[in-house]
Amino acid sequence: MISAGDFRNGITLEVDGNVFQIIEFQHVKPGKGAAFVRTKLKNIINGGVVEKTFRPTEKFPQARIDRQDMQYLYSDGELYHFMDQETYEQIALNEDSIGDALKFVKENDICKVCSYKGSVFAIEPPLFVELEVTETEPGFKGDTATGATKPAVVETSATVYVPLFVEIGDKIKIDTRTGEYLSRV
Repeated sequence: MISAGDFRNGITLEVDGNVFQIIEFQHVKPGKGAAFVRTKLKNIINGGVVEKTFRPTEKFPQARIDRQDMQYLYSDGELYHFMDQETYEQIALNEDSIGDALKFVKENDICKVCSYKGSVFAIEPPLFVELEVTETEPGFKGDTATGATKPAVVETSATVYVPLFVEIGDKIKIDTRTGEYLSRV
C-alpha cells in the first residue's frame, strides 16, 4: 500500500478498480483547511488522463506492471508478432494495443512488452534507434542561417525532421519518445 503523501511520478497504483500511473503530483497546503495532494493520473489500460485530489493519509494498493524484453518479429497486416528470447514463446498483438509504439522499430529489434495481470496494454520501444534515411530532398547551401530542417523518411517509413546536411543513405539516431533527430551515426 502506498499513501498519497508518498506519491512520485511514474508510480502505478489501483484506484477504484482501475490502474493508473502518476504523471504529475503536487502537495497543496492551503492557508485554511487540511492539506491535500493534487494529481494527474493516466489510465494505463485505455490511455485516458484524469485529475484527482486525495487526502495525504489515503492509501492505495500499488499495481505491479510486468515489463518483459521481447523481440519484434514481423507484422502480417493485422497482427504484430513478438517473441520471448528465453522461452521462444510468441505472442501476437493487434494494432489497438500497439498504437504508435512501433513507428521507429525495425524487425528483430528488442522492445519492452508491458502487461498487467497477464493482459498486454502497451509496447515500449528502445529509447534510441539508428535508422537509415531512405527518402529526403537535397539541402541547399546558404539555407542554414536559421538552423533549418527538412523532412526525411526512414527505413520504417516514419517521417523525421533532420538538418539540411543529412542525405539519402545516412544512418541517423532518433529519440523514440519525441521522434526527434539526435545525430548522424
